Amino acid sequence: MATFDEFLNLDLRVGTVISAIPLEGAIKPAYRMDIDFGPQIGVKRSSGQYTVNYQPADLVGRQIVAVVNFPPRRIAGFTSEVLVLAAPDPADAHILLAVERPVPNGGRIS
Repeated sequence: MATFDEFLNLDLRVGTVISAIPLEGAIKPAYRMDIDFGPQIGVKRSSGQYTVNYQPADLVGRQIVAVVNFPPRRIAGFTSEVLVLAAPDPADAHILLAVERPVPNGGRIS
């Protein structure tokens, strides 16, 4: 079981996808994205396997939820700086977690 203090160590924020393109060289089809987390955090990069349910144009302008305080990871030669959160659909493809209404970029999930 995780403790409440452990949960508080995760920095979950809302950001808006400002670009999304295929991630060349990925073993499984994926996109690389630039995400705006507002003036405090700035624009961060991420990659994810969202190609089954989303085209790049579907992602641009979409607000997502991400963990912004994990260390960067190299994926197919690309540095992913944040972990975008998603849930599996019935076919085990990814559905992005999002907020119900537009909120300011960088808003902390609590």
